[in-house]
Amino acid sequence: MSMEIETRLSDQLARYLDLATSQAKLTAANMANIDTPGYRAAGMDFEAEMREAMDGVDRGRAPRQVRVKSVDGLIARPDGNNVSMDREGLNLAEAQLEFKTGVALLRQEYQRVMDAIHADSK
Repeated sequence: MSMEIETRLSDQLARYLDLATSQAKLTAANMANIDTPGYRAAGMDFEAEMREAMDGVDRGRAPRQVRVKSVDGLIARPDGNNVSMDREGLNLAEAQLEFKTGVALLRQEYQRVMDAIHADSK
């Protein structure tokens, strides 16, 4: 028998981690296509996606697919590819930091819940 313990905050953090993972996947795809002629860097508006995800938690909606869009304003090389390894490296570092932060916060939330459960047994 397994018991699932969910709180509003743990649900929000789960969505946050999903978004950080999506960001890392988009960045990895951009990096993998750095030599693909005509490839256009893809991205997402993390802040807008996070607002939508939090609204979804509040309304009890299931997570939805992330809106991916072409990144505007990047300099394209003569082959039409506009991926910048410097930009993608920074995006990957940011996504990793977001993910680590989310994991740390989720650990704290579960510890808080476990402390509340065990408080009655003392």
